[in-house]
Amino acid sequence: MSHKLASSNPQAPVAVFNFPFASHPSSLLRFIRTISAVAPDIKFTFFSTSRTNSSLFSGSNNKGLDNVKPYNVWDGLPEGYVPPSGPPLEQIGLFLDQAPQSFERALKEVEAETGHKFGCLISDAFLWFSGDIAQKMNVPWVTTWSGPRPLLVHLETDMIREKVGAPGQEDKTLDFLPGFSNEFLASDLPKEVVFGNIESPLANMLYKMGQKLPQATAVAVNSFETMDLKVSEELKKRLKKLLLVGPLHLVRPVPSAQSDDDEEEKDACLPWLDNHKPASVAYISFGSVGALPPMEVAALAEALEEGGFPFLWSFRGNLEDFPKGFIERTSTGRVVPWVNQVQILNHPSIGVFVTHGGWKSVLESVTCGVPMIGRPHFADQTLNMRSVEVVWKIGMRIEGGVFTKSGAIKVLEQALSLEQGKEMRQRVGVLKQLAQETVGPNGSSAQDLKVW
Repeated sequence: MSHKLASSNPQAPVAVFNFPFASHPSSLLRFIRTISAVAPDIKFTFFSTSRTNSSLFSGSNNKGLDNVKPYNVWDGLPEGYVPPSGPPLEQIGLFLDQAPQSFERALKEVEAETGHKFGCLISDAFLWFSGDIAQKMNVPWVTTWSGPRPLLVHLETDMIREKVGAPGQEDKTLDFLPGFSNEFLASDLPKEVVFGNIESPLANMLYKMGQKLPQATAVAVNSFETMDLKVSEELKKRLKKLLLVGPLHLVRPVPSAQSDDDEEEKDACLPWLDNHKPASVAYISFGSVGALPPMEVAALAEALEEGGFPFLWSFRGNLEDFPKGFIERTSTGRVVPWVNQVQILNHPSIGVFVTHGGWKSVLESVTCGVPMIGRPHFADQTLNMRSVEVVWKIGMRIEGGVFTKSGAIKVLEQALSLEQGKEMRQRVGVLKQLAQETVGPNGSSAQDLKVW
């Protein structure tokens, strides 16, 4: 590690700063585990809120994490705080207000307790201030990010606001951005990037991140070069070092860290799927945060029932949102609280993935060779689904952006029964092959991981 990304002392521990919301913690920890498979002698301290750390490092989750120690930082919430319902925007704001001081204080506490100085700082890209802390420490700063195309958008926020920032410009095309065709629209971008108050906590964080990332020693992205070649080339021009290290879920952990793959129990739904024809079942999941509004839950359920589509729905919402008697009546489908998504997507009977379009879900769908129907909610999901639709042509977004019964029947038929679905499956099969090659011994992602 000495001549690569970290300090001149290869024994120096590495500090990891986590953004404790949505799927960010598990994604960052997976990246750390992937590095530890390549460089098993490195010791990591994982700085996050107590709530996230207790969830990530509890019980069986701890297996294979001997070289990663959690350390709690303040979540920024006042005593007795009761969070409002809905997305945690207020909690994010309170956390970010205190985060620069909280993380720096915690880092100094660990150095004082252990007597060891950290030799490198890895952070979620959202925590832009980590660059300033790394500079004070005089150590390399490495950040992690999900998909390449949204990253380019954040790096070009000033140009985007200049060209399309005025209200009423939502339908303006983005072909002024390198790697973007005129099929990309301003409305595909997170509103925080294009419109509105750049001083809101989330918009401000994203803006500062876009300004700061070109100073990072390296930016590690969970993707692979051949998935979005033009955008990858543009990112390389703007960043000191771009590491394309994905798809991370295909990279094998070290033997001691096999608990989340090789020793995992088979998902209980797999025998049920065995009874279905190839590419005949719709798998439905809207991620760990995004929940469909009740009217859309009902519309999608009615479409599944009326069309007789076999389905497996991983559902975390309120069962009362389903039409009365839906679960009892639909012998063609199953509603379950949780599934092992990669195991399910890898099953030959899955013909389409109905998804919110989060980057992790898009990558998993690609590596399993499954086309997508997208109903994005927020953040980079709309941009991800537009890429799925117009760049790779391996899926489609729901018409009008919300589920109606007729709209859902239409896309489910296209994906599961018509020629369009077969063509999408062929194209996603090519991407699946490229993804497998990239994590192979001589693949580009495997090479980029060797910088550790």
